[in-house]
Amino acid sequence: MAPNYPKTLELKISSGFHMFNPLYKLFSKVFFLVLIVFLWELICKTWHFSSLILPTPLEVYSFLLQTHQSGMIHRHIAQTLFEVICGLFLGGGIGFFLGVFLGEFPKLKSLIMPYVVASQVVPKLALTPLFILWFGFGTLPVVVMTALICFFPLLENTLTAMEHVDALKLQLFRMLGASAFQTLVWLKIPNGAPLILAGVRVALVLSWVGAVVAEFMGSSVGLGALIVAGQGSMNTAMIFASLILITCMGWIMYAMVLVIERHALRSYPRGD
Repeated sequence: MAPNYPKTLELKISSGFHMFNPLYKLFSKVFFLVLIVFLWELICKTWHFSSLILPTPLEVYSFLLQTHQSGMIHRHIAQTLFEVICGLFLGGGIGFFLGVFLGEFPKLKSLIMPYVVASQVVPKLALTPLFILWFGFGTLPVVVMTALICFFPLLENTLTAMEHVDALKLQLFRMLGASAFQTLVWLKIPNGAPLILAGVRVALVLSWVGAVVAEFMGSSVGLGALIVAGQGSMNTAMIFASLILITCMGWIMYAMVLVIERHALRSYPRGD
């Protein structure tokens, strides 16, 4: 016969597990990161790779430390971050409002969407020379390229959210005499918030891809330009350091969006 433990003891044990669960997740992530760095160092030492082929973690850290102390890396980080944020807001904003517009006027969807899809299937790298001719070198073509990449996820998710609204709720709003604008603001957009925010997350990830790839072609400042400079000077540690910075900043921004999303959607039902 199984022992009959008091319910208070079960609650205390359960709350204890919930308390240590975030610590366990954090520890597992840190442990996995340390394991990757250790294996990286082990591979470099075991197979005696040249620094030109695969630099050690210590060499990459030394480069990051030197450029941080000299301040050289700061302007590259600031430039790429500025381009990512501008492109994300510009492209995401246009995509969101166009998605709402097409959701409210569905007859225009068949007219506009083929051109939207055509703009997305064209390889973005092939458009970079045109952007340089049209907008010149520097920040503007990078922001435009980033906005073009961020535009489609917000458009597609917003349009899908506008098209999939509960018919009973729509009927209720009509019975209450709500206008089209009131229905949009108080029903359609809140109802589609999970899909729209998922589009923001996708656009955020793609914004880093767009900004860095655009910097490969027409920028002298930025982490993408730093990768090109590392390739030209055969400084592999510079390339690895730039990639690590891009990864870390992208992950931090993605985590920030997740926090905002969880706060904004705390009243929405979630599956276990």
